[in-house]
Amino acid sequence: MKSRSDELQVFVAVIQSGSISAAAEQFGQTPSAVSRTLSKLEAKLDTTLINRTTRRMDLTEEGRFFFEQAKDILARMDELEERLSLRHQTPAGRLRINAASPFMLHAIVPYVAEFRERYPDILLELNSDDLIIDLIEHSTDVAIRIGVLADSTLHARSLGCSPLNILASPAYLERYGVPETVEALSEHVLLGFTQTDTLNHWPLRHAEGDRLQIRPRMAASSGETLRQLALEGQGIVCLSHFMTHEDIRQGRLQVVLAEANSGYRQPIHAVYYRNSQLALRIQCFLDFIQDKLAAYAC
Repeated sequence: MKSRSDELQVFVAVIQSGSISAAAEQFGQTPSAVSRTLSKLEAKLDTTLINRTTRRMDLTEEGRFFFEQAKDILARMDELEERLSLRHQTPAGRLRINAASPFMLHAIVPYVAEFRERYPDILLELNSDDLIIDLIEHSTDVAIRIGVLADSTLHARSLGCSPLNILASPAYLERYGVPETVEALSEHVLLGFTQTDTLNHWPLRHAEGDRLQIRPRMAASSGETLRQLALEGQGIVCLSHFMTHEDIRQGRLQVVLAEANSGYRQPIHAVYYRNSQLALRIQCFLDFIQDKLAAYAC
């Protein structure tokens, strides 16, 4: 006989609260009823989950494994129930979104018409900022962050990740030649960022590792500016796939040194404040944009 969700809830509550009596109070049951539920669960699983004495409880090895899995199952059930309930509601209200200009232009703006058609009562307010902002100070509901997140009190949801490619325009490559090795890059015009040194570490395997720190001959603070410079044939650039996939598909930019690419992918997260239940308008946007990113992210 299979275990039921209520038995999983009791088991997890006992472990998290530290005692049968505390879990019994939480569920409005008697300690003996909670103890019977645990015994029934162990009987169904044909294993001992908790070694219980009058003074203490200790999880067995099987109990520790089952506890972690049970927490995950219950969390997924809660999320499913929340999503089902949201389907019966109508998302509405102002939604303030902040993202760096490249992400806004290439991963949000192209889908605004479809989003507004699907959710006509959500009033979008789109703001671009290439620096990390304070969500409260800027009255922002959700911000999109590219790269590894710093420690934060904000809630974060992964939207996927995006490969980094080394790119140049056909005009540049025709004029200066295609670099055949990583070392050959030293003979080319490299386009990089002005502010964040980590963005000038390209995912290329070479003698000293799998990240190559470049010294740009021309630099800009915005990835969109670097994209435009590359399109104009001004040099070789390293940019995320989410902002260049159309350029690659249409031949405006070409991938170079693909065989030397170490395969690093930039994480993409949505960050937001959450008190109890995530606002429906935010949930709808995150689900929508994550689905769109899946087409060209990992």
